[in-house]
Amino acid sequence: MELSDEIIINAPKERVYAALNDPEILQQCIPGCEELIKHSDTELEAKVVLKVGPVKARFSGNVQLDTSGAPDAFSLTGQGNGGAAGHAKGGADVTLTADGDQTILRYEAKADIGGKLAQLGSRLIQSTAKKLAAKFFKSFADVVSEEPVA
Repeated sequence: MELSDEIIINAPKERVYAALNDPEILQQCIPGCEELIKHSDTELEAKVVLKVGPVKARFSGNVQLDTSGAPDAFSLTGQGNGGAAGHAKGGADVTLTADGDQTILRYEAKADIGGKLAQLGSRLIQSTAKKLAAKFFKSFADVVSEEPVA
């Protein structure tokens, strides 16, 4: 499964990049995220509860960041396990482009899903993934666009 999109965020690129590396902001924006632990600058651990069609599962997983192109681009790869519900692994490439006081965030993501989730059908999985991504980026854009409290 592949997803890609472009989002305009009303904040300078430096603030957007910093927010993408802030576990508190990410936990607040990731749908169903119960816990997000930053083990290092390149390793995160997450616990997320998701409902896909009739299947609700708690996933735990690890994410590795590659920030060698930062702050203009970075990539992440991860894998999660939802027990009997199945498992997922994938990655995304993210680019940030300054546009005046705004930032254009583009991403291309790929995921492989197995187990019960994979049996639900690719259209349900794809539409759910798109909704979750849209929800994350809307929350993220709203949080990052807020003026910092002085």
